[in-house]
Amino acid sequence: MHVGMAAIFQNPEQARSDREVWREDLRLALMAESLGFQSLWGVEHHFTDYTMCPDVLQYLTFLAGATERVQLGSMVVVLPWHNPMRVAEQISVLDHVSNGRFVLGLGRGLGRVEFDGFGVSMDTSRERFTESADMILTGLERGYCEYDGKIVKQARRDIRPKPWKSFKGRSYAAAVSPESGPVIAKLGLGMLIIPQKPWEAVTEELRNYNTVYQQVNGVPAPPSICAGWVFCDQDAGRAEELARKYIGGYWHTVLKHYELRGDHLAKTKGYESYARMQEIASAPGGADAMIDFFLGLQVWGTPERCYQTIVDTQKRIGSDRFVGVFSYAGMSPAESERNMRLFAKTVLPELNRYEV
Repeated sequence: MHVGMAAIFQNPEQARSDREVWREDLRLALMAESLGFQSLWGVEHHFTDYTMCPDVLQYLTFLAGATERVQLGSMVVVLPWHNPMRVAEQISVLDHVSNGRFVLGLGRGLGRVEFDGFGVSMDTSRERFTESADMILTGLERGYCEYDGKIVKQARRDIRPKPWKSFKGRSYAAAVSPESGPVIAKLGLGMLIIPQKPWEAVTEELRNYNTVYQQVNGVPAPPSICAGWVFCDQDAGRAEELARKYIGGYWHTVLKHYELRGDHLAKTKGYESYARMQEIASAPGGADAMIDFFLGLQVWGTPERCYQTIVDTQKRIGSDRFVGVFSYAGMSPAESERNMRLFAKTVLPELNRYEV
């Protein structure tokens, strides 16, 4: 199994300076290649302490110059917040400087604070995502962008530097709502899964996605990529205590950033499927129940338990790679490094030997 590492640059409640968070998470990312991780990933978010990486392609371009072998993945570029022509150019530059190591991940976004900050209506996000992704993916294959969509309008312009390597087979999209699966299947994109709902629902949506992908593209869908929050410790009791503290703490930042204690998503076009999540989060005791549920989906415990959790997830969803997050929710730099090093020493070699 391929195993990657993601840095997300969280600074909940601004307990440290942003500079310190960036220096420490960047330090961990720069350790990953020597520890045996096969890919490095970044996310895109804006305006809050939820995650402070507003330009994932810029971050990955730096890593391209600081590493030699690891793949570099975006988890994800949120297309409704960008001019798609600029994104196509940035992708091409990154693929050139990394010598073809880039794995493209795309998404449509969920945070109202981010859409409002860019003056983009959430009601148009699915159309913006679909048209932007269609233009970018087609443009990367033929070397120029041209599009006449409902929202995206682009006169023909060359992508320079010209893309030199196909992105087919190394392009993915994050899908959380059930309606997103068929959309990304029709675009020829692989599935990037960030566990946050029952596995039964995920596997059913994957079946629908796989069916549409085969029908539209004439070949089976590629294996999915699965990400997860990791807390690894040799002591089972300490692992459970601190996993609850930190993974639970991460979920608190999700509740805050995405305003899940509310009802706006039920009223927003394309986000109606999130209504139940907001109902639960807003009910008495609902947030605590969601933390327990989220904790149950993530990777924590002794090295043996972490390994088994990842293998069990692979068997459920047919993923061929796992991407772990090791620093989050105000975890100290020392704890984050200990967490990642222990996982790399004990779990990573076993996963590398595991045949998917």
